[in-house]
Amino acid sequence: MAALRAVVLAGSGRRALLSTPKAIPTPKANMSFASLPKSKKVALTTLGVITAGGAGLAMLLHQSVKASDLELHPPSYPWSHGGMLSSLDHASVRRGYQVYKQVCSACHSMEYLAFRNLVDVSHTEAEVKVIAEEVEVKDGPDDTGEMFTRPGKLSDYFPKPYANPEAARAANNGALPPDLSYIISARHGGEDYVFSLLTGYCDAPGGVEMKDDLYYNPYFPGQAIGMAPPIYNEVLEFDDGTPATMSQVAKDVCTFLKWAAEPEHDQRKRMGLKLLMGSVILIPLLYYLKRHRWSVLKSRKIAYRPPK
Repeated sequence: MAALRAVVLAGSGRRALLSTPKAIPTPKANMSFASLPKSKKVALTTLGVITAGGAGLAMLLHQSVKASDLELHPPSYPWSHGGMLSSLDHASVRRGYQVYKQVCSACHSMEYLAFRNLVDVSHTEAEVKVIAEEVEVKDGPDDTGEMFTRPGKLSDYFPKPYANPEAARAANNGALPPDLSYIISARHGGEDYVFSLLTGYCDAPGGVEMKDDLYYNPYFPGQAIGMAPPIYNEVLEFDDGTPATMSQVAKDVCTFLKWAAEPEHDQRKRMGLKLLMGSVILIPLLYYLKRHRWSVLKSRKIAYRPPK
């Protein structure tokens, strides 16, 4: 009996120990922002603004400059056709074709562009015919099996400066001038990159040595480009009298190349404008049908009543 009484007392003590509350009440500190004094609020707010601003500035600098290879990313320029509903400047396209014809066509081809593509875009049909007839096109064979040359027609493509890629490399110290038909779409940055490249030639920084026949351009991958500076102030004289500054020439040829890469640019935005105008009528109609017609059908209850 004594042993049984000891076990009972031990069990009751264990239950009493287990039944004691484990949570010990502790004072709670009120650390909300609203309870802080005004001076600390101003200090914390200023610290947050400075931290966020510094992080944003560091991100922008990282995107604009790569310190590892000194390669600059082109800035974003306010192009006249950059807006959602903005069309290309066709006067600039016309001047850009003049720049390509007189400056760029000596080395770069545009084999995917035909003379007929210029009609009603930058020139009239009569003007394009005159431009095409200035080119001698090799055609044939004739009735005797011989090849012959003839004046160009609207259906002919822009002439190539070199007969083949090997001849192009031989004439440019081993570098192959790229075709410019889709150069805007083929390069990261588009017209911003091409504009920055054309106007970005400068002297190499200290400690950077350039090989012979190479030029320093911070926007070109590797910074060493085989193409000499192609444009400069008054490199040509525009037919419409526009001053041929370096930036104007680069802007016009970039606009022309933008049109060459995306000839449907204006038509696409025109279709988008029509879609937006139609949406102004269609969206309220769809909302009315959803709110006042479909909601009734969706929320109705169908009950089955068996025949008696």
